[in-house]
Amino acid sequence: MTQPSLFGPQGGGSATANIDGGSRGNPGPAAYGVRIERGDGEVVELKQFIPNATNNVAEYHGLLAALAWAAGHGVQTLHVRSDSELLVKQMRGEYRVKNAGLQPLYEEARSLARQIGRVTFEHVRREFNKDADRLANEAMDEAAAG
Repeated sequence: MTQPSLFGPQGGGSATANIDGGSRGNPGPAAYGVRIERGDGEVVELKQFIPNATNNVAEYHGLLAALAWAAGHGVQTLHVRSDSELLVKQMRGEYRVKNAGLQPLYEEARSLARQIGRVTFEHVRREFNKDADRLANEAMDEAAAG
C-alpha cells in the first residue's frame, strides 16, 4: 500500500492530447473525443455526447475536457493536437474569436490553460487525429443507439 502524496495530486510532467469534435447536421447531435498520452505512456480516453452543437462548439468542448483533465491531474506541460485550424489559430492568438457562441468557451479554455502552465497547440491533418475522431463518433453512435 502506498501513502498518498502530502503535496497535492500526483502526476505532473507532460502530456499530449489529441482532441476532436464533430456534429451531424452542424448544428445537430454532436460529441467530442479526446485521447491523452502522458509522458510515462499512460493513455486516457474521454468522450461525451452533446445534444445540439456545431462542429466548432464540439471542438471547444473537447479542448475544455482535455484541459480540465490535465489541470486536475497536475500536468504542467500539455501539447494539444487538433485538426481544427480555427481552434488552433484562435488559441494561439492568430485569429480573433468573433463568434459569440465560441467566446465563453475560448475564455474558459484560456483560464484552464493558465492553471496548467505551458500549453502548446498544433494543427494536424485529419489522418493524424484518428483516435480522437473515433471517440467522438463512438459517443454520437452510442447516444443514437441508446
